[in-house]
Amino acid sequence: MANNVQPIEQVQERSLLRTMAHRYEMEPVAFHKTLTATIIPGGKASNEQLAAFLVVAQQYNLNPFTREIYAFPAKGGGIQPIVSIDGWLKLANSNPKFDGLTYKDHLNSEGELVAITAQVYRKDRDHPVEVTEYMGECKRNTEPWTKWPRRMLRHKATMQALRAAFGFSGIVDPDEAERMKEVKAIEESPVKDDLNSALEAAAAEEVEVVEPTDEAEFELE
Repeated sequence: MANNVQPIEQVQERSLLRTMAHRYEMEPVAFHKTLTATIIPGGKASNEQLAAFLVVAQQYNLNPFTREIYAFPAKGGGIQPIVSIDGWLKLANSNPKFDGLTYKDHLNSEGELVAITAQVYRKDRDHPVEVTEYMGECKRNTEPWTKWPRRMLRHKATMQALRAAFGFSGIVDPDEAERMKEVKAIEESPVKDDLNSALEAAAAEEVEVVEPTDEAEFELE
């Protein structure tokens, strides 16, 4: 008699895929093909990598198709879940303890923006959580930072302040993903500059959708 018992990892992966597909009223196979064609870099990901990505998306109730969460290649293989500014703001607004967000711009003697402080208010705390991000530490020689330095710095301050206020874990913003790449990557890596540019474009909400592919690595019953 044939042994039809499946490894527990495969059962868990398929269950998660079906759960996420049901959330968006899609068939599991169609959901998988759409996800890998539009969200996963190059349309390629192992079952384990895709499952890890879906776990994060499900845990924080973030929609990959509206770019609240997306994926980029990780060092040494795999994919890194990245949460966009829209995703961070959704996390804040869906928290019943969230009570507002304000900003303070810091200018130098010449009127140039040097830092932004984000203040997150919680209904259960007397004082706001403040995080200040500095232009000199954050700005990069990329198109989004050149065109919209104030916007990019405000996004950075927002993300870090929300993390500090609510203790979001297991997720990173585009800038953090880029910095991790720079720390670990080989200096002469030919794909480094391309990845950095892609991450910065995503932070500015100018992500290019990958062309669809017919390949799918999940084999569903």
